[in-house]
Amino acid sequence: MEMELRHLRVLCAIADAGSVGRAATQLGYSQPAVSTQLRRIERHFGEPLFERGTSGVRPTAYGAEVVAQARDVLARADAIGHRTAAARPRRRTLRVAATNSPMLSGTVSRVRARLPELSLAVNSVYASSRIVELLEEGAVDAAIAADYPGMELRHSDAVKHRGIVTEPTFVALPSRHRLRQCAQVQLADLAEDAWFVTPDDGAGWPGVFYDACAAAGFTPVTVHEFLGDQSQLQSMIADGLGVSLVQPTLRPIPHVVVKPLVGSPLWCRYVLAWRPDTVDDEVLEALTQSAPAAYRDLVAQAPHLRAWASRTWSATGA
Repeated sequence: MEMELRHLRVLCAIADAGSVGRAATQLGYSQPAVSTQLRRIERHFGEPLFERGTSGVRPTAYGAEVVAQARDVLARADAIGHRTAAARPRRRTLRVAATNSPMLSGTVSRVRARLPELSLAVNSVYASSRIVELLEEGAVDAAIAADYPGMELRHSDAVKHRGIVTEPTFVALPSRHRLRQCAQVQLADLAEDAWFVTPDDGAGWPGVFYDACAAAGFTPVTVHEFLGDQSQLQSMIADGLGVSLVQPTLRPIPHVVVKPLVGSPLWCRYVLAWRPDTVDDEVLEALTQSAPAAYRDLVAQAPHLRAWASRTWSATGA
């Protein structure tokens, strides 16, 4: 017979129970099956391991040695593949809030690829002011927020931030719009159009929009306040219900065109903000590397943005 772990467990159960019958009950076997197993084990060792008596059984001197070694082997076998709680890698959770930014998906996927042991919990938050509050409260660890030139994100020393990208704001028009053939659109030429405008984000929007309109010499005639998904917004633009300022990386659906504004009167900066007490250097590096890389992917898929950049930088000699 080849000795197996199950045989050792039978010996230990008999020694602990002091009875073949009680050991059989604990093991879930019949008493005859355990008795047969014991006889086979004793034949393997070449001598009795237990003394039989009227009140039960007890290990012989040799049996006591075998049982002690069996306990050691079983303990070692049970420990294989198991780590103590302290030795186990700790699965961290990074709580991330993000405003309406298309770079979120690419950022998250890159962080997960770099740190597979890191679990991410994402909270979609429209207002950047609310994102700051969540960071200050310790409800989230990191965030992608937005601010505007001259109105940089403000927070306490418990939070840090750095810029990801500062981008110009473009405009989305129906493909049959009177300005559809223009390479760039004057903001003033949209004075009579209806506008879709998202609500106050607590960081300066839509005030910067109305300021730019005033600087261009008009006040929007019709404003639809809209806070919904981009596909719904684009569908309404495609139907000719209005125009909207959009991120330059927006991929237009059929019957929508995206154009830069002459002079780039509106800019938006996306920032990475975090709590240093909960975001360690490894996670911070993953975030600071992943967010710009995600944005570069978006630029690669936005020919209208690349065309604008080519014209702008070649014109300025930058």
